[in-house]
Amino acid sequence: MKNTHSQKDKKVDTVLAHAGCSPEAFHGFVNPPVVHASTVLFPDVETLTTGNQKYTYGRRGNPTTDALEQAIIELEGAAGAKLANSGLNAIAMACLSSVKTGDHILIPDNAYGPTRYFADTVLPRYNVEVEYYDPSLNAEIAKRFKPNTSVVFVEAPGSLTFEMQDIPVIAKAAHGIDATVIMDNTWASPLFCQPIALGVDLSIQAGTKYIVGHSDVMLGTIAASERAWQALDQIHGAMGVHVAPDDVYLALRGLRTLSVRLERHMKNTLEVLDWLGKRPEVKALRYPALETDPGHEIWKRDFSGASGLCGFDFADGTTTAQANAFYDALALFGLGYSWGGYESLAIPVRLKGMRTVNLPDSDAHCARLHIGLEDPADLIQDLGQALDTAFG
Repeated sequence: MKNTHSQKDKKVDTVLAHAGCSPEAFHGFVNPPVVHASTVLFPDVETLTTGNQKYTYGRRGNPTTDALEQAIIELEGAAGAKLANSGLNAIAMACLSSVKTGDHILIPDNAYGPTRYFADTVLPRYNVEVEYYDPSLNAEIAKRFKPNTSVVFVEAPGSLTFEMQDIPVIAKAAHGIDATVIMDNTWASPLFCQPIALGVDLSIQAGTKYIVGHSDVMLGTIAASERAWQALDQIHGAMGVHVAPDDVYLALRGLRTLSVRLERHMKNTLEVLDWLGKRPEVKALRYPALETDPGHEIWKRDFSGASGLCGFDFADGTTTAQANAFYDALALFGLGYSWGGYESLAIPVRLKGMRTVNLPDSDAHCARLHIGLEDPADLIQDLGQALDTAFG
């Protein structure tokens, strides 16, 4: 959907409450209707043949999808936005809208695992050269540019290891060679980071996470700058992507509480990590909002908050048996992928075979935690008893 109006003079909490709402268009009802539709009727042949009406076919949008897209546009400060079936689908569409045969794409070595899988298995089939780069390069990324570099992908903080990237510096360098900058901004959401204002052309959300917020919908969003909008709109239509209206409605509902949920996620996470960092079984914490984190200064400059996703490294000498015993002893932290819902989650992290540049210690045992909306005292008690069980 193309940007049709804006609420730039409104604070973000007000935008979250009102973006995408048009009660006057739906008999005064606050929420837009859930429109289930494929066929759209036309009043006459001329309108049918010219397509000269707002809606022409269910796949091309309806009032439900328009409402969420408009809300994303306003939150992201975008020229336009499109919905996708998942975060990975959004990443794939963003990349495909920006590359052609023979191009070169740069992707940070700490990108989301499925992003790497797409880049490694799909892009080479179309003769797109994929190169992974050290996420700490920042201004030095220009040394990786080639005459055919068309896309620079960024992710901040990085998946699993949470390194920050200097987005404005990277974007400025990329635009110097007319490359498109794509950012996976799922961790912060548009509430805590505004990628387009930092120079990004395509801002991606796995809406499955914090936008939906309840672990019950798969959805992705792509917000585009003016220079990237036309290509995104074209490929979205050509690929026939359409998100089910019930899922869109649930995402809209989740969006209304994004601010209060993220504030609680951050508060809980800081409290849990303050305790966790004092445990002898923990070597290091990974969370850019901490003053001790290497990426804290960039986070403080470009982000206005942090989410509930964090990580930590077990102490040197931790065995696989001890790490596994920790996870198995957890009661409130579920073992499962994804994150962004109300519940706390944990997964083991072993980087062996997952990185190709500036390799970290791939034999170290690490953990990724999602701190949910439970009482932090209960989460701390659960982590404590699990550590005691594994290391006692």
